[in-house]
Amino acid sequence: MKLPQNYVRYGAIVAVLAGLLLTLRLELVAALLAGLLVHELVHALAPRLAFGMGRGRSRLLTVSLVASLVIGALVAAVLLAIAFFRSEGATPANLLAKMADIIDASRGSLPGWLAMQLPDDTDALRQMLVDWMREHVKDVQLLGRSVGLAIAHVLLGMVIGAMICLREARGASKSTALVEELETRVAVLAHAFRSVVFAQVKISAINTTLTALFLVVALPMLGIHLPLAKTMIAITFVVGLIPVLGNLISNTVIVIVSLSHSFTTAVIALVFLVVVHKLEYFLNARIVGGEIKAHAWELLLAMLVMEAAFGLPGLVAAPIFYAYLKAELKGIGVI
Repeated sequence: MKLPQNYVRYGAIVAVLAGLLLTLRLELVAALLAGLLVHELVHALAPRLAFGMGRGRSRLLTVSLVASLVIGALVAAVLLAIAFFRSEGATPANLLAKMADIIDASRGSLPGWLAMQLPDDTDALRQMLVDWMREHVKDVQLLGRSVGLAIAHVLLGMVIGAMICLREARGASKSTALVEELETRVAVLAHAFRSVVFAQVKISAINTTLTALFLVVALPMLGIHLPLAKTMIAITFVVGLIPVLGNLISNTVIVIVSLSHSFTTAVIALVFLVVVHKLEYFLNARIVGGEIKAHAWELLLAMLVMEAAFGLPGLVAAPIFYAYLKAELKGIGVI
C-alpha cells in the first residue's frame, strides 16, 4: 500500500532531524559543516551549471574542477592562516604567555581594587590562565579528541560534499518517494546553512573592518601603537565566525593587549568593543534574522538551549539547525 505523500514528507523530516542530532552526539559537526560549505561554494561558483539535469561529460568535468579548486582553496587558506599565526608568534601557548606578561607588567597601572584580584606573580597568573583555558578548551569538541581525527573528519566532509555535487551534475536516476523527499529536505538544510553561514561571514567581516580601523587608524592617531595588531585583527575575523563566543575571545585578547599601553587604553578598547558588540547584535537581527525570517531572541534562545545540551558544537550549529527547523515548519504550514 502506497503511503500518503504527507506521511513520507514527515518521515523524511524526522529522519533528517535525527541525523542532525546524531552528528552532535557523535561529534561530527565539523564534518557536516565542511561538507555543506564545499557543496554551497561549488553552487555559488558555478551558478550557470544546471545541477541535477543532464549527463553531459563537460558538465561533470566542470563540476569536478570547481569542487577540486574549492577544496584546494579551503585547505590552502587554513595552511596560510596557521603559517601567519606562527610567523607572528601567535600560537595559543605564545599568545597566552604574552597576555600573562602584559597583565603582570601592567599591575602598577591598574586600580588597587583590580590589582588585588590578580595573582601575586607571573607564574601564578600564567597558571590561572592555563587552568581557565584548559577548563573551557575541553568543551571545544569541534576539533575532536585529537587534531588528526578532526582534520580527517573535515577532509572527509569536504570530499562528501564534492561527491554530492558530482552526483547532482550527473543527474540522478529514478528514485523512490522517500529518497526524493530526503533529497528535498537536504536541499532545505543546505539553504539554511548558506543563509546563516554566509550572513555570519558578512557580520565577521564588518566586525573585523571596524576593529582594524580602531587598532591601526584611530589608536595611532592618538599616539597609541599596540603590539600584535595584525594578530588581533586576524583573530577577530576567524573567531568572529563563531556566534557570541567568538566576540568574547577576541574582545578578551584586545583588552588585555591594550593593557600593555595603559589602563586607560584598555578602558577605551573595552568601550569600543561594547559598542561594536551592540552593533553586531543589531546586525545579527537584521542579517541572519532577515535571512531565516527569525527574531534575534529566537536565535539566542536556540543557541542557549543547544549550548547547554551539546556544548560548543551545539552553539555553533544552533543557528543552522534552527533555520532548517523553522523552514520545515513553515513548509508544512505549522507556523
